[in-house]
Amino acid sequence: MIFDYFKNITFGQPQFFYLLVLIPVLIIWKIFRGRTQQAAINISSVRGLQNISSWKNAFHHIPFVFRLLTITCIIFALARPQTRNDEQNTEGEGLDIILCIDVSGSMTAQDFSPNRMEAAKKVAADFVDRRITDRIGIVIFSGESFTQCPLTTDYAVLKSQIEQIRNGLLEDGTAIGSGLATSVDRLRTSTAKSKVIILLTDGINNSGLIDPSTAKEIAKRFNVKVYTIGVGTEGYAPTPVNTPMGIVMQNEKVAIDEKLLTAIANETGGRYYRAKDNRSLENIYSEIDKLEKSKVQIIKFTRFAEKFYPFVFAALLFLFLEVLLRFTVFKRFP
Repeated sequence: MIFDYFKNITFGQPQFFYLLVLIPVLIIWKIFRGRTQQAAINISSVRGLQNISSWKNAFHHIPFVFRLLTITCIIFALARPQTRNDEQNTEGEGLDIILCIDVSGSMTAQDFSPNRMEAAKKVAADFVDRRITDRIGIVIFSGESFTQCPLTTDYAVLKSQIEQIRNGLLEDGTAIGSGLATSVDRLRTSTAKSKVIILLTDGINNSGLIDPSTAKEIAKRFNVKVYTIGVGTEGYAPTPVNTPMGIVMQNEKVAIDEKLLTAIANETGGRYYRAKDNRSLENIYSEIDKLEKSKVQIIKFTRFAEKFYPFVFAALLFLFLEVLLRFTVFKRFP
């Protein structure tokens, strides 16, 4: 218990601990004084007193021990034991960011570890951890689009929603236009200085009610910058496929509309990236994180709470016990 107390304690004036050198000095003085002190009565022989013992003689050092404890507690009190509490206020201009993530069946392909979707979820969660004052939301899409989480600064809720993303939540397909349009709609009324969409997909637009070119023009109209990421290796990727015999692994051709994704990014002021493995996907999010920096001011406060009172009370207690014993039980008579 006492170790837990000192684990959170710092000392405001630790130079007073140099006074602890008084403790061994007093002990040495006590020993030397005891050896040189003369007896009050001279006797010719102590043979008859050799077998006489007294509990007072055995415990006559106790008042001196209390004196040492008193001095030690006073030194600890002078060193100003205290607890430290650091507080931090973050102020600044944050961005509004939508993470637009493809959840179509092809995102279960295992050319990433363990698959594309889980890799995308991990880097998205890591990206959230690196932001401080931004509002972030999530839009998912496959054959249709859906707002998984509106813009928020509650990053715990946001990461929980990222964790819940999985294949099969929406009609299958790849509706890039719908996903982009829904993301822009979430930013339409935003008053943030910068509005950003990070759109991640592994396919070609083949469904949805909104054409990707139309969604791109809407993004330009509302000054939304779009970073696009094409996910998938070159050639073929092992993909779990439902068959009458159950789920089997098949090599599916990787087809990404890089021309479309490049046009969306370039015309909105963003950039197109191609991720072929987990490491490159992590590097892409790290680069976007560096490109889209918020203006942040961090103000730190440090509060100290004084904890010397227990040592003062302990010193008074030990002093009282020393005086009490010295003038009662161990009182000397001339």
